[in-house]
Amino acid sequence: MVRFVFAFEDLSATRFAISPTWELVHSLLALRDPSHAALHVPWLRSLSGRMQGLQLEQAAALMPPRGFSPDFPVPLPTGPLGEIADDLAKLRATPVAQIRADMTLFATQHRRGPEIAEPWLAHPRREVRRLADLFEAYWARAIEPVWPRLRALLDADIAYRARQLGSGGPEAMFADLHADVTWHQPYLDVQVPAHEATMHLQGRGLLLMPSAFAASRPFVIDRPPWQPTLSYPARGIATLWEQGTPAPDALARLLGSSRGGMLADLDAPRSTTELARRLSLSPATTSHHLTALRDAGLVTGRREGRSVLYARTALGDALVGPGS
Repeated sequence: MVRFVFAFEDLSATRFAISPTWELVHSLLALRDPSHAALHVPWLRSLSGRMQGLQLEQAAALMPPRGFSPDFPVPLPTGPLGEIADDLAKLRATPVAQIRADMTLFATQHRRGPEIAEPWLAHPRREVRRLADLFEAYWARAIEPVWPRLRALLDADIAYRARQLGSGGPEAMFADLHADVTWHQPYLDVQVPAHEATMHLQGRGLLLMPSAFAASRPFVIDRPPWQPTLSYPARGIATLWEQGTPAPDALARLLGSSRGGMLADLDAPRSTTELARRLSLSPATTSHHLTALRDAGLVTGRREGRSVLYARTALGDALVGPGS
């Protein structure tokens, strides 16, 4: 168990972040062992034939199913909304001392650790360039096409947690984070396999990272240069790959496929981020279409906390209904 000990000032210093590279790394775990990725089967099927030529063994070797994995492949997020290009630039610039420290520890923790670590210890700059190039190619094929959907899911989780923190404090925010995370002021206890530590945050706050692909349990990063970090499964992962309701043909011809699909999918109130995720659209495009539908009197919005939930009006229901 890892115990984070909060001081009063840690609550205001606690922040959220999205890490594209964290999602990339954990998607590789799902790709390596689909039996542990039941929630992502539609995504796995979509990759058929697209991974040819990528030598993913180098990356997979750094991420054993259990025990210590090096931290340097996932650079510390510097802001709340990470970009893969920034992460890859940081990865390529990783200090040699950090690579060697991580891989020296890795070598002592696993049966094949010395064998895997040997090229990293001998040629760290060469190996990290190779890893970054591999990540870049893998991202373009496997993650970039679905990143708007993933990003919408993670954005929605952060918005929810921020509302919980603002309205009910840390007790409300951590209450349903995960069964292995419990808050008893001033302690946050996280059950993690084979790791015992107590960390006094001492004003640093906690970095919270929701994750779509690290969906089985929470993860803790407690080694420099990282801020003390807790990654946890984002809300709604089970619905991540669900498709929105397709628009009837007549409605699609009238409004266009995107607006028609959006109107058809509003059979229940949904936020902009949820609609964007379900329909594989960017949040900006979704907002533009919602504005047009609202101006036409087909949808209406109501504010709940920091989010606006949209639903069809009676006229919108009539358009989507039989005989539309």
